[in-house]
Amino acid sequence: MSEVKIHAETRSEFGKGAARRIRRDGKVPGVVYEHGIDPLHLTLPGHELLLALRTPNVLIDLVIDGEGSQLAIPKAVQRDAIKGFLEHVDLLMVKRGERVTVEIHVTAEGELAPGGNLLEHVIPTLPIEAEATNIPDGVSVSVQGLSAGATILAKDLVLPAGAKLAVDEDTVVLQVLAAQAEEAAEGDEDEAAQA
Repeated sequence: MSEVKIHAETRSEFGKGAARRIRRDGKVPGVVYEHGIDPLHLTLPGHELLLALRTPNVLIDLVIDGEGSQLAIPKAVQRDAIKGFLEHVDLLMVKRGERVTVEIHVTAEGELAPGGNLLEHVIPTLPIEAEATNIPDGVSVSVQGLSAGATILAKDLVLPAGAKLAVDEDTVVLQVLAAQAEEAAEGDEDEAAQA
């Protein structure tokens, strides 16, 4: 779990015009949410934030207006659909030892059984509950030798220490499908022969 220190400033201007001015200065508008406290509107440095967000579920040590530091995790990130730059970020304040619900990537390892089988990621990210300062980067599962019809459920995954599933344990995460492209091509040939 990586932790990144970012210096931010509170902001008092809102709306599209203010957001455009902030982005023009190379910064990103954001909002920080904390349990039982009104949201805090911030301006964050664009480049530092972009680098930090490359790590999934990064823990941000947020220094606001040069005073103290608080921990936060990204909850929602808005990017420009064409150019990819950050438009807005929502952060959630957390405390050391606090448990949070986040989504981690599921990575399949190994080769499927021969025969043109396809692996479908039914849910590419898995909701888990973990300590805010110990969020795993992801989870790996072996699909070695699996054939069509095989499924991997959430309960089949080995989660890192301290993490618990935040989804029903019988949720299908991965499934192996039989390739159907050849069957469709054969069906087309049969129809052509009958015509």
